[in-house]
Amino acid sequence: MKHFITSISASVGFLISAAISAAPATPLSTVEILKVVSVSCAVEDVSDGREQTRCDHDGPHIKVYVLERGYGGQPNVTLDGQEVDGVRAPVCNQGQGLVACNGAGTTVGHLYTFDLGSKDGGWFEFSNTSLVPPHNRLGVRLYIK
Repeated sequence: MKHFITSISASVGFLISAAISAAPATPLSTVEILKVVSVSCAVEDVSDGREQTRCDHDGPHIKVYVLERGYGGQPNVTLDGQEVDGVRAPVCNQGQGLVACNGAGTTVGHLYTFDLGSKDGGWFEFSNTSLVPPHNRLGVRLYIK
């Protein structure tokens, strides 16, 4: 019986220490479109907040990369009003920048990748709502030529 109680005490202690060291989820603070990639134009950095690409991205499989800092729910993503699917990967803050978590570190946001398929461009819009207070909604849009 004494061994059983010691095991339970150790388990509870471990869970409490893990809960104390876990960082609380941060509210959604930033969403930004980082890059647009296409066969016709290679990689265009659009993270400077512009409203339109400089390059004419056309052809199949235009990709758009969006960075979300904080914890958002299910984003609303469209191209000219049509829903766009994508994938997301967690990013962690290590050193002076954000990197892929790869199973280690504390997630501080997500990097989304959207493949626009055979669409040639238009208004790309991304918005999301914070999962934690203040439950704010953030959005960004870019016209892809």
